[in-house]
Amino acid sequence: MSTTELIVCTTCRRPGEDRSQTPDGEILLAEVEAAHAFSGDVDRLRVRGVACLSACSRSCTVVFQAVGKTSYVFGELAPDAETARQVLACARSHADSADGTLDRNARPERLRNGIVARIPGAQPALVLDDTLLYTHSIAI
Repeated sequence: MSTTELIVCTTCRRPGEDRSQTPDGEILLAEVEAAHAFSGDVDRLRVRGVACLSACSRSCTVVFQAVGKTSYVFGELAPDAETARQVLACARSHADSADGTLDRNARPERLRNGIVARIPGAQPALVLDDTLLYTHSIAI
């Protein structure tokens, strides 16, 4: 089981939201961090915020990623405690999955829709006699 990194966009805000107010993304990150602090998942889940995931029209946005696994970007998430709990549950499923696949019907309700992107995991490279070979086949 690998460590899944859960990234929350801290600059997400609803269209027309007053810029003097705390962004919804920061509110969601605070809720996720609070729930994560008491979850017992510190070894398999790492949480952090970033300033902009470039999915502004799909606020609030989160990412699940881990080495060698499919990554997911989810948007249109509410900045509240229930969403934070469901995001953490989905991150646990990602950590437990061998390849990172998150079946739609197995995901928590608030993450069954709103996928912004599903990104296949990077394939490891193989170096043989100073020649870089990739694990996928190439037709010559």
